[in-house]
Amino acid sequence: MTATDRTPADLLRSALAADPARPLVTFYDDATGERVELSVATFANWVAKTANLLQDELSAEPGERVALLLPAHWQTAVWLLACSSVGVIADVEGDPAAADHVVAGPGRFEAGLACTGDRVALSLAPLGRRFSAPPEGYVDYAVEVPSQGDRFQPYAPVDPEAAALIVAGAEFTGAEVVERARADATGFGLTGPGSRLLSGLSYDTWEGLSAGLYAPLATGASVVLCRHLDQLGEDTVAKRIESERVTATKR
Repeated sequence: MTATDRTPADLLRSALAADPARPLVTFYDDATGERVELSVATFANWVAKTANLLQDELSAEPGERVALLLPAHWQTAVWLLACSSVGVIADVEGDPAAADHVVAGPGRFEAGLACTGDRVALSLAPLGRRFSAPPEGYVDYAVEVPSQGDRFQPYAPVDPEAAALIVAGAEFTGAEVVERARADATGFGLTGPGSRLLSGLSYDTWEGLSAGLYAPLATGASVVLCRHLDQLGEDTVAKRIESERVTATKR
């Protein structure tokens, strides 16, 4: 990471330049048994494709708001960085009626219909499977994203001082997200490259977003993001910490 990184998208570009092959996000869903590991390069490719979908297919423009009705999940992390890449505001659990676009997962599709703009549905199924039929009023992310370009270039430079994230009622600029993530790292036990943080926190608070994505990204570390971690016994959690070479935890 470099001192000139001012947005989360900048952090990802620096991570890609430094070590594209290292793990960035390892995701577990302990309700389904799913495990997915994404290197920096693979994660960045998903982000680029999603940012192209946002900019070219949904015509999202800097300053518009995208309501993310999604849990802590690797695809949610992708959308957060795609929003940063385009310059749109990622409104986590935001009001769909006040948003320009909505991205929703299972259990949230009815709520998302309050958005009068574009609606994107994620199945959140293992391997990002498509819906057999997308929810009414939505396009299927898994159908739309594969054909998008592998490189992304915003039509306009992203302003680090513009609003970038809303979570739990608080609004942050891109620069504030980066600054706060770096400041959180020490408290989370992240000491730089090689650090590996296991997070069982949800994404609906700043702490959950920082532990589950931004702080590891800001420090050259990686995250083991666990959904439904509370379904595991302590012995199983301890085995995961050992097998994943975890150096710090937030639960």
